[in-house]
Amino acid sequence: MGLFIFMNKQLALLVLLLLLNSCGIFKSYEKHPKREFRGVWIATVVNIDWPKNGNDTAEKQKADYLKILDFYEKENYNAVIVQVRAAGDAFYESDYAPYSRFLTGEEGTAPKWNTNVLEWMINEAHIRGMEFHAWLNPYRATFDENFEVLAETHDYCTHPEWVVHYGKKNYYNPGLPEVRNHFSNIIAELVSNYDIDAIHFDDYFYPYKITGEVFNDSLAFETYAQKDQSIDDWRRSNIDSLVKQSHETIKSIKPWVQFGISPFGVWKNNSTDPKGSDTKAGQTTYEDLYADPLLWMKKGWIDYLAPQVYWSMELPVASHRKIVDWWSKNNYNTNLYVGNGPYKIRNNSDKAWDDIKEIPKQLKLARKTSQIQGNIMFSAKSLMNNNDDVVDYIHKKYYQKPALSPVSWLSNNHTSRTPKLLSTYKTESELVLKFNDLKELRFALFYASGIRVKKSYDIRKLQAKTYVDHTTKTVRIPLNQLRKKYNAISFIDVYGKETTPIIFNLKQVNK
Repeated sequence: MGLFIFMNKQLALLVLLLLLNSCGIFKSYEKHPKREFRGVWIATVVNIDWPKNGNDTAEKQKADYLKILDFYEKENYNAVIVQVRAAGDAFYESDYAPYSRFLTGEEGTAPKWNTNVLEWMINEAHIRGMEFHAWLNPYRATFDENFEVLAETHDYCTHPEWVVHYGKKNYYNPGLPEVRNHFSNIIAELVSNYDIDAIHFDDYFYPYKITGEVFNDSLAFETYAQKDQSIDDWRRSNIDSLVKQSHETIKSIKPWVQFGISPFGVWKNNSTDPKGSDTKAGQTTYEDLYADPLLWMKKGWIDYLAPQVYWSMELPVASHRKIVDWWSKNNYNTNLYVGNGPYKIRNNSDKAWDDIKEIPKQLKLARKTSQIQGNIMFSAKSLMNNNDDVVDYIHKKYYQKPALSPVSWLSNNHTSRTPKLLSTYKTESELVLKFNDLKELRFALFYASGIRVKKSYDIRKLQAKTYVDHTTKTVRIPLNQLRKKYNAISFIDVYGKETTPIIFNLKQVNK
């Protein structure tokens, strides 16, 4: 009997060890995913995140921007979503909008930089291994009623017939075809002239409703609505047309440039539609903002969707947990990211935000939900200001290792091309690799390797991620970032796909 009990104990111990080992493998995979979107919104409207002030010198504006990039690079983020059109203006030279006063201090005045502002911003993100998503606000024409600050070239002045006054702001009328065509021109200009990774829209379609106010688009409705079409359905069709036209414009110029949208987090409450979420949101994306993300996904008009779920995990009226679960079950082959609200940390009446683990719990939920591929934080300054304990917790538990961005599902017909390595040589401090062609390649990845090349390497083997300069066929990497013997190099192309790795022996490379 004693021997039997002893053997059972030994067997139980063996089973326990096997379980722990297998769980360890599973947790290791969860802890360090190779692909995960880790983005941050950099808001420029009224200088929320950057620049600190439109009247700052170019040197200070550059330094403040780099401070944001360096912070998030250190925390292993892989994308910045930068607001380049806030209210009928632009953070770049444009034929369709004046320079933003949030950049230059005075709307329409060119910045006193010694370089192209947006080109510099994109390049600085890329050399840090980050994607650059150009964030546009489609319909906000003015931020307030301070009209004397507007440039003469602002659409409010040149095309007043496009604009609807609502509340204390002005909006482009989504019901006008000329407004949609104008916005397509804006997108085409950006995509053609800049090496961006994505065009990004936020949640401002038709404005959030204000009690007692009327959005005066009745003339456009009478002119353009189909027979027997309700005004609600007509408004939604206008937004659908904007999304479809924007998608077609982007892909016709550069098929690899992604199109992402970040709608308000609640599509519908289930009190008005059984298919809606178990929430009690005061306004909803579908009924109040006239946006239908489910249709955009079904139609294949977007590469990713990032609903803004800025509530705590168990908030009764709008639980983060319930909303994330709802979106994960209503996803249609589109990359799905969660928009998180760290701006509420220790700054909200909901005391759940006083908990250091609130955002980490949300990251954990996203990571264990198979339909979700990452998160975006609003906004940049939120984690940089007085929340070091939260940042450290996230880094230790979730973002300890880097991650590659997810591949867009719309790139399924694209095959990544492995360049041919022509030669290698060493200088005193770096390795130089020459290839036959590096076009359409964004980043080079260097992994620690054995003698035999693998089809794919674990992210923990990644030693360096460097930006590929499209003007050269050469990749340079400091020797101190490589193993002394076997290393592998692969590339991330502009579609986000990884090429087949190539192995080289550093000891066999001549000076």
